[in-house]
Amino acid sequence: MTILVYTENREGRLIKAAFELISYAKEVAQKTNARVVALSIGDVNRDELMKTANYGATRVVTINDEKLSLMDNKRYISVVAEVAEKEQAEIILLPDNTTGKALTPGLSAKLKAGLVSGVASLPQSYDPFIVKKKVYSGKSIANVKILTDRKILTLPSNSFGVIEPESNGEPQIEEFTPDADMESKINLVSMNKVTDKILLSEAEIVVSGGRGMKGPENWGMIEELAGLLNAATACSRPVSDEGWRPHSEHVGQTGKVIAPNLYIACGISGAIQHVAGISSSKCIVAINKDDEAPIFDVADYGIVGDVQKVLPQLTQAIKAIKEA
Repeated sequence: MTILVYTENREGRLIKAAFELISYAKEVAQKTNARVVALSIGDVNRDELMKTANYGATRVVTINDEKLSLMDNKRYISVVAEVAEKEQAEIILLPDNTTGKALTPGLSAKLKAGLVSGVASLPQSYDPFIVKKKVYSGKSIANVKILTDRKILTLPSNSFGVIEPESNGEPQIEEFTPDADMESKINLVSMNKVTDKILLSEAEIVVSGGRGMKGPENWGMIEELAGLLNAATACSRPVSDEGWRPHSEHVGQTGKVIAPNLYIACGISGAIQHVAGISSSKCIVAINKDDEAPIFDVADYGIVGDVQKVLPQLTQAIKAIKEA
């Protein structure tokens, strides 16, 4: 049995989610006597690929083709499917992010594989194959049985965690040239890259603001606190709709779904659509002057007060701790 893990990279470095997926695969492999094969697409150096062995991969299939430098869903689906067929993979793991959500529906259809997105934990059973996932905006848990021989699972960032790396030698690295049609009809017109900020999808701490911030001119308080905590910044949908912050920072049911270790909601009321995007956070801290705001129903810790006054005090307290 083979578990194939799609390991995404940015600028030639494997993202944190890649090691989390391999860690998950290793746990499954220990219970099913399977081998873990990592798939890397893009220009990733050998040292970076070798790290996968420390988390549980025994082999790495690497594809470095200039025609794949642009993310074209149709081509990537064909390539991943070809590798899955070649490796006779029974379980295929992808991140539950923009990339995973773009690839998995087509990949499922191409391989005739059952798909469960946003898996919440290790499988409950392997025969039959049953996994858990959150449903109804995170209010319930569903036990999903996959009946197909092949299974495709996506794993949300920070939901499983990364195992402690072990020195397991070098994985077997195979350079692979796919037979799939590599031509694309997509032309890249322009690209704007975020280079000086922590990526929201990978952040372990997120500081988020809502309409209670009263305007974009007050966002310096959010950014200062985020800087102290080495955190990413985020916002609620009304904030992005008003143009106070970019849509890339919008978290919620219609935005990005995140699962940081710590989520600080500043001036966010806690509409159900917003809560759906942050309910998997390990710890939620809410700051709101309305003591009946829905956000307090899901928060682990709450501060009732004017966010304009609370945030500076919180920032000063953290500064004092860091300077002590």
